[in-house]
Amino acid sequence: MQTEVLRVLRAEARSWWRHRELRRNDGLDEARRLERQTISRDIGYLRVALNNPNAYVSCGGGGTILHLGLTTVSLYAPVERFTLADLAIRLGAPLIDCRPVRDIIAFANLPKVTMDGTVDPKPWTASSRIPLLTYLDLVERLGARIVNDPRAGHAT
Repeated sequence: MQTEVLRVLRAEARSWWRHRELRRNDGLDEARRLERQTISRDIGYLRVALNNPNAYVSCGGGGTILHLGLTTVSLYAPVERFTLADLAIRLGAPLIDCRPVRDIIAFANLPKVTMDGTVDPKPWTASSRIPLLTYLDLVERLGARIVNDPRAGHAT
């Protein structure tokens, strides 16, 4: 893993209030153990985000979500304040910025992105599963901005 990524994950783990509190109260070994666990977990999330072609990050008014299949990692903060999502984007994971979308009903009724490759036939409903590339087409029509667009011929 890149040194910069590890440095960022280590700094993020050390900044957690519980880890800081343990360090202050003579719990240095426990803080280090928890920090290593956190870093290891986050590296696992990043690996999934970069190895699953349907994994992506979405950012909306309610916060940021890293979509990894059966697992999602979220924070009620903009993407810039969610270190794990920010790293995933910097490493190439697609970002769907939903903040410009005005038709929230249409957005909520879009099919979901498949994470296991199973795709439902048309006509799609809100509970259908579709590939990420198809989902990107649909959200872009609603006004979403795409960063790290994996579709051929689209600017990132």
